[in-house]
Amino acid sequence: MASPARHVEEAPENARPDPTAHAHALPAPKAPLPSDARPATPIPPPRAKAPAQPAPHQQRWFTPARLFFIAAVILLYLGWYLPTERYISPKRGVGYALGIIGGSLMLLLFLYSARKHIRWLRFLGPTVSWFRFHMVLGILGPLCILYHSNFSLGAANSNVALFSMLTVAGSGLIGRYIYARIHQGLYGSKLTLGELQVGAEGLRAISGTVGFLPELVGRLEDTEKRLLATGPQLPLLGFVRPLFVAAAALRNRWRLRRYIRKCLRAAARSSTAVAAESRRLRQTAYGYVDRRLAAARRVAEFQGYERLFSLWHALHFPLIFMLVVAAVVHVIAVHVY
Repeated sequence: MASPARHVEEAPENARPDPTAHAHALPAPKAPLPSDARPATPIPPPRAKAPAQPAPHQQRWFTPARLFFIAAVILLYLGWYLPTERYISPKRGVGYALGIIGGSLMLLLFLYSARKHIRWLRFLGPTVSWFRFHMVLGILGPLCILYHSNFSLGAANSNVALFSMLTVAGSGLIGRYIYARIHQGLYGSKLTLGELQVGAEGLRAISGTVGFLPELVGRLEDTEKRLLATGPQLPLLGFVRPLFVAAAALRNRWRLRRYIRKCLRAAARSSTAVAAESRRLRQTAYGYVDRRLAAARRVAEFQGYERLFSLWHALHFPLIFMLVVAAVVHVIAVHVY
């Protein structure tokens, strides 16, 4: 059934207009069509509602890991400054029990290595969970041993066992720092140099955020090239490269920030708009420079940290073996003599 709008007569396409009609009078304006009778126009389909974007993740100040670290530091402080020898004896009671507990926790550290290298132990759970457990035990075990020894020296065999434990614990903290530099976070998968380079290239693609400083991008690119060539290039000396790269990154960061301040001050003298937004523009440029330098620094340090981590592995296992021998000798000496 035709709608009322179709009753409006339209001139054929090949009909010629009558010139005399325009000479006498203008055609009467057409009456507006009712809203329900107007020619139909294609209406785009309603867009599906975009999924609600999750709120940006706000970093919490008090995470379980930080609370655990704070508690460990407090316990270390109390044990060091309080006269624990008045209440704890390593030969009996709570002190003796702390020695047994601390030694047992140190032995449990080997479960992580066993789970990591022995396939039929997969039923024990994922390796990531055991890695967390490994780090927790690496703090709780030495803490119990320190309270067991009253934070003081004793016999020769006790001192050897104590210093061996402290060496292994310190080595573990160093290894944790290096591990985080070559993995995606503390519990993520191992990174590759290609992934880091792709991330650095992505930052270069958003250089429009500092378009008000056209020469800054060129200076940044020159700085990145120098940063990637910083430090010894020999594989044997690769483990010291992160030190050179870190020093060079800090020096270039200071130089680029000084250049940004200088350019913005000069532009503010001739432009009131720049003067009004000077602080915001400066913070935007600072943030862009920091992200670019951090990405270039991580690429430059990556191979050095890989080399350093392999050397740490080669040193950490002999230290653990020395700790086991010293602990066994200490236990035998205490119970025999």
